[in-house]
Amino acid sequence: MVRKFTTILASAVFALAPLAALAQLSPGTTLTGNINQNLSSNHAYVGEGVTISNAHSPNNYINGATVYGHVSGVQPAGQGTPGKITLSFDKVQTRSGSVYFVRGYASNVNVQTKNNTLKEIGGAAAGALVGGLLFHGVGALIGAGSGALLAKNNRQNVLIPQGSMVSVQVVRARRQSAS
Repeated sequence: MVRKFTTILASAVFALAPLAALAQLSPGTTLTGNINQNLSSNHAYVGEGVTISNAHSPNNYINGATVYGHVSGVQPAGQGTPGKITLSFDKVQTRSGSVYFVRGYASNVNVQTKNNTLKEIGGAAAGALVGGLLFHGVGALIGAGSGALLAKNNRQNVLIPQGSMVSVQVVRARRQSAS
């Protein structure tokens, strides 16, 4: 009885193994994994290499893949300009060694930005001080409002910390032929 069960189990494993090998990367697939480096909108540059490790598809047909890409756009934060980083992806290498040339983009990224509240309070205080010195009583109120608005309009850089989850949406995929 045990021998018969082992034989059935072994044949089931061998029957399912080709299904995993047939898993293909196709347009519309989303791969989610962890980014391998820190990226910040005030230090990143266009063309900088990016890798995503342990990438998997929602159905886990693709699991443990590495996704290669680059920074395709950067906007450092400034007065009235929020920090932005745009990522594009070019290649996926599956755990089994298959390589796909892809066109993909980051559809979901865990980014961090600093809170601007302290800057706004500091701007209001500095504005009130300058306004009070130059124009006395009413000037302090106008200066405080102006300083707070100026600080509120000063945007923060974004940071994508190493290890953050990134989802890559595959738009086009072509498997590299075996050499």
